[in-house]
This record gives sequence, C-alpha cells and structure tokens, in this order.
Amino acid sequence: MLLRMFDRFFRHDASGGVLLMLSAIAAMIAANSPIAGQVNDILGAKFSILINDQGLSKPLILWINDGLMAVFFLLIGLELKHEILEGKLRNPRDVILPGMAAVGGMAVPAVIYAAINWSNPETLGGWAIPAATDIAFALGILALIGARAPAALKVFLLTLAILDDLGAIIVIALFYTAELKVEYLIYALAPLALMWWLNMRQIHRIAPILILGVVLWVLVLKSGVHATLAGVATAFFIPIKDRWGKSPLHSLEHALAPYVLFMIVPIFAFANAGVSLKGMSLEALFAPVPFGIVAGLVVGKQIGVLGLTFLTVKFGLARLPHGVGWIHIYGVSALAGIGFTMSLFIGSLSFADQTLMNDVRLGVLVASALSAAIGATVLLMAGNPVREAEKATAEPA
Repeated sequence: MLLRMFDRFFRHDASGGVLLMLSAIAAMIAANSPIAGQVNDILGAKFSILINDQGLSKPLILWINDGLMAVFFLLIGLELKHEILEGKLRNPRDVILPGMAAVGGMAVPAVIYAAINWSNPETLGGWAIPAATDIAFALGILALIGARAPAALKVFLLTLAILDDLGAIIVIALFYTAELKVEYLIYALAPLALMWWLNMRQIHRIAPILILGVVLWVLVLKSGVHATLAGVATAFFIPIKDRWGKSPLHSLEHALAPYVLFMIVPIFAFANAGVSLKGMSLEALFAPVPFGIVAGLVVGKQIGVLGLTFLTVKFGLARLPHGVGWIHIYGVSALAGIGFTMSLFIGSLSFADQTLMNDVRLGVLVASALSAAIGATVLLMAGNPVREAEKATAEPA
C-alpha cells in the first residue's frame, strides 16, 4: 500500500514541484535551527580530485552548483534539442506567442530590479535574478490545478518556460563569466570536435559523448566560463536518431529526468534556499536586493508576460491558444514569477557575499510563494470553459 502511494506520487506531474517545495522548507528549518552551523560546515567542506597536486578542489556547495547543476543543464539542453527538432519549437509560428511572452517575462523584471538597485553598483549585478522561471515548480502548480485549466495552457507555459531557460543560458554565458582563460577554451575545441564527429556518425552508445562532456566540463570550468554551460553543449551533440532509427537523446532524457527532478534539484534547493531569519524584520524585505527580486518576479513577470502577449495578439502576429482567455494568460504570467531554482542559481553567480545571498534567498522565496498563490487562485477562479461546455453538452436536457 505504501509503495503504491509512493509510486503514484512520483508519477504525478506535480511531484517535482512538491519535492522542491519540501526541500526549501527543510532548508529554512535547518538554517534557523541548532544544526545550522553543522550544515554550513558540511556545505563548506572541501572535496578534491587531484593528480600530482593538480586538479579540482572545491567546497561541497560549489560541487553542487557547478557539478550537479551541469547535469540539470544537460537535461535542459536535451529538452531544448528535442523541442527544436521534433516538438513545440519546430514550427516558428507556434513559437511567436510564448516567445514574445518569454522576452517580456525576462526583460521587464530585469529592468525593474535594475531600476531599484541602480544607485548601488554592488547589488546591480543581480539584475538577471528575477528574469528566470522555474519549469518544475510552475508546471507543478498547473498540474495540481489539473483539468480545471485548459489543456492548451500547459503547452503555452511549457514553451514559455523552455524559451525562458534558453534566455537564462545565454545570459549566464554572456554576463556571468569570470576572468577568461582563452587557452582552456582552445583546449575545449578538441572534445567538442570529437562529440560533433560522434553525433554525425549517429552512434547508438552515448557513453563516449558523456565522457567527453566531463572533459569539456573541466576545461570550461578552468576557462572561467560557467561550467554548467558544458552540460548544454554536450546535450546538443547527443544524436536525436541513431543509424537504426532509435533515439539516444530520448533515452537519455527519460533516464535523467527522475534523477534531476527528485535528487539533483532538491539537493540544490536544500543547499541554496536556507534563509537565516536571525535578527530579520519586515523592513529587511524592502532592502534593495530582496525588494528588487520580489518586484521583478511578482510585478515584472505579470507585466512582461501579459503585456507582450497582449501586444502580439493585438497586432495580429498570433492568436490565443484554443480555450484560453486573457484571465488564463494572467494566471500563467503570475506562475512565471516562480523563479526559485534558476533565480537562486543566478543569485549564486551574482554574489559571493553571504549577506547578499541571504537577501537573494529571502526575495526569491517570498516572490515564488506569492506568484504561486496568485497564479493558482486566478486559474482556479477562471476555470476551463472548454471542459465546462463539453460537460453541458453531454448532460441530458
């Protein structure tokens, strides 16, 4: 009976978002309990892989943020390649509406954060934090709403979130690169070339590509470019079809997804979401960093997603999906304000100072909770006109 309950939970579309929320709650409890010091010591403990004193030596928190999150970005890269070649991003006409929504959903929050922090160069660097959307969390809330929301709305939100992640990858590559060491990028061309050759040969066994991906990760890490981008690059060299017509990409995507959703992302959340409430008051929420994040994610996402969607439809560039009204678009624009994983990740790239990172955690957690509550309430109130019409037709007169 218990095993059946666990099986049903992990098969539910909302399970990833629920587990993510539980991890964040656990992190909050740990950060404000007597074990806070021990947790920080564990996350700060150094782990090393050395040969003749040469190699990698990093605290556990960086192995999580640079290493495990590279696997997270590998999955995102696989999903992007799949959608571009076979899925929702294949037809440019289907991308226009969610694409414009994603642009607005990234640009407006970033502008709002920058405006609030303009006079402080130390905090201005976090402008990209509220530009991100957490796919697992947002889709998890929509899954909990279930059939009470139009089916086309999930496709719209999923496409928007995927394009948002693509935008976040570009932002990380362009604006969150440390001191660049060009020689390591030159070395990185070797594994890239070999992965390209293996992809062109449409190999079935992808272990060689993944091993080369690990080599690429080390070289990118040493170059100063953020190492998680190696995960995205590796994903794009996984063959969509092998010489026998099977799909190594789909196999890897399905194999990785449970580990990413139920292990890697919750571990990342626990390691990064712990907000210390010691000495904190309501005024702390109005400090430039948390206030900029909350305003960006809650207000900026709604203005950006809803506003650009409205203008795109108004100018005749696209139409709303079947059964979706403006109230549903508003609900989705609120759900897009659930930044969580990606916002915390970009925050960790923006600030090394732990006081500022505590501000980031506070802003992201408050904004994500508000966005989830607003989005879920609006969509529950809006209902599903198509489903209600079908039920009315099916009922005898």
